[in-house]
Amino acid sequence: MSRPDLYHRTDYASDMAKQLLHPSALQLQVRSGVFLSGIRRIGKTTFLRQDLIPALEAMGALVVYVDLWVDRSKSPAVLVHEAVRTTLAQLATPGAGMLARFKGLNVGAAGFTFGFQVDTVGKEGGASLAQVFTELVDKVQTSVVLLVDEVQQSLGTEEGSNLLYGLKAARDAVNTRPGTPGYLLFVGMGSHKSLVTDMATRRSQPFAGAVSTAYEPLGPEFIRWKCEQLQSIAGVKLPAESVMWDGFVALGQRPEELQNALIQLQTRPEPPDVAFPIICTTLASAAAEVELATLENLGTLAQAIFDRIAQGNEAGESGLFSAEALGRYAAQIGMAADPPQVQNMMDRMIAANLIHRQSHGVYAVSDPFVRQVWRQRKALQIPAP
Repeated sequence: MSRPDLYHRTDYASDMAKQLLHPSALQLQVRSGVFLSGIRRIGKTTFLRQDLIPALEAMGALVVYVDLWVDRSKSPAVLVHEAVRTTLAQLATPGAGMLARFKGLNVGAAGFTFGFQVDTVGKEGGASLAQVFTELVDKVQTSVVLLVDEVQQSLGTEEGSNLLYGLKAARDAVNTRPGTPGYLLFVGMGSHKSLVTDMATRRSQPFAGAVSTAYEPLGPEFIRWKCEQLQSIAGVKLPAESVMWDGFVALGQRPEELQNALIQLQTRPEPPDVAFPIICTTLASAAAEVELATLENLGTLAQAIFDRIAQGNEAGESGLFSAEALGRYAAQIGMAADPPQVQNMMDRMIAANLIHRQSHGVYAVSDPFVRQVWRQRKALQIPAP
């Protein structure tokens, strides 16, 4: 059931669900997997939970959702297997609410029965993910969507790599069958753009060839809804809708930061249209401090490279290893910089989610509002923190 206190992105969710479950001839690549990326705190998880899952279920899909940040003490493989076992257990439990969705399949009173032990999935000697999802699709006679939030957490370990290859094998086992009653659709969402993009585009990754796309941040419609929601509060101070939108953009289109700005506005003596932009600029600068402090810790070469990328084209900057670029880095850091040093530093900046690869040889700042704050400071000749 939708929550009236939340802004629901019904159209966006419906369009995405339709592309996943009923793709056109030009959209069939979604069955290889879909990887969405977006900066932190722009509402990705809320969208998955409150909008996309209901939209998928309304179109008949069975959804398995797992957040790889829900318990950082557990490995991604453990969390995925736990989510799969939970779904299977619900389908096999008499009277479970999930069973009501499949009553047209003449499911017995005891629920679904599987040709493997549910509690051994993911454990030594247990059924493989390929066997589990193949049988699951056959039982429910519909597509199964595995939604993995913060999917990049599965990278970097042997266990995580094995998990991804296991899911790829499951996808192939289900989706390549003639006459399959449904598909296994893998959707990964993440806040580390380079890593998430690489999962779909690098040949060494199991899901190479999958769809990679950006998560669409909240737009002007959200600001209109927010204004209407708050106008019913007696005595509330609100800026004009256009001023609120500009402030929201300055905050990186982060709903929580917007809420903080509106709360601060209530205590300011200036007119709302005057105070609100100042509040948003201050909050944006404070939020950028964390990222820019990480950049400072990486040293002057990192800052020189970051500056070239930030001052370049918004769509991405190339030529970072050219003789001209190397000469500029050397002038800024006071010593020579060779291509291997630059590459090593860029790899560290990518790992820190400061920059990301747009395409081969083209790099951009990961967080647009961090780029904006950096450029503003450089324009004012204020040293980076």
